[in-house]
Amino acid sequence: MAQVTVTINAREYPIACESGQEARILQLAGVLEEKARLLKDISGQISENMLLAMIGILVADDLLEARKNNTAPSAPATGEDAEKTITAADRELSARLRIVSEKIKAVAKQIESL
Repeated sequence: MAQVTVTINAREYPIACESGQEARILQLAGVLEEKARLLKDISGQISENMLLAMIGILVADDLLEARKNNTAPSAPATGEDAEKTITAADRELSARLRIVSEKIKAVAKQIESL
């Protein structure tokens, strides 16, 4: 298990991750930091909790847009047909979402312990 320290909104957070994933964690934290800067520029001084909630909403919006742009089945599918409509991109996105979800949970736990 490796550890990397990320900085978001001028606060450092030590994040545990699998060895070899350090660069990816830093890349993801960079996205969050970018969103934090954008929100602070627009909103001025806001509480850290509100900032984190707003960052989450922006990331969720990005995710929904990505899903919308990558998936466009012609008709609703059910049962076995639904399995066939899942593309490789959908599977990759799903896997990435699971990883990001676990990382978000880990960050949330660390924030709660502060």
